[in-house]
Amino acid sequence: MSKILLHNCCGPCTTYVLKDLREAGHEVTGFFYNPNIRPVAEYERRLLTMEHFATAVGFKVIYEPVRQNTEPGRCANCYSERLRRTALKAKELGFDAFTTTLLISPYQQHDLLADLGHRIGLETGVQFFYRDFRSGFRESQRLAREMKLYRQKYCGCGIDLLADQAAKEKGAVHA
Repeated sequence: MSKILLHNCCGPCTTYVLKDLREAGHEVTGFFYNPNIRPVAEYERRLLTMEHFATAVGFKVIYEPVRQNTEPGRCANCYSERLRRTALKAKELGFDAFTTTLLISPYQQHDLLADLGHRIGLETGVQFFYRDFRSGFRESQRLAREMKLYRQKYCGCGIDLLADQAAKEKGAVHA
């Protein structure tokens, strides 16, 4: 059994990942750090959802304050910022490894996440725990619906929000 610090992007994605890691015998603590989420009201809604989920399932989560005016940039910069902060927190607190719930989403750049996680793990001296959680994506959505968790429609960044708004104006559906 290893102690894993799990970066949480949101409550819905955490549902399956936490279940999977716990069933595999890992001791898991959450880490909610997401400076990418825009606007502030969206960030607060996701934070409250994470707190609700954590309380409901008895999951300890560390909430890292963020400066909302921080713009991490495109995906690679955003992933790096969140994974690096998670790895450093894992090292500070004596965890064996770190990972992220972002690995469950079929909409994220999975290979980039895995590559960055491994590189950051080597740089910080904390193992990146890699697992492709995408097979549990539908179950995470089902669990989130059952728990009546808020399920957002975009990753959180301003760039994705603008793309989502543009798609709605054109009548397209954003997955």
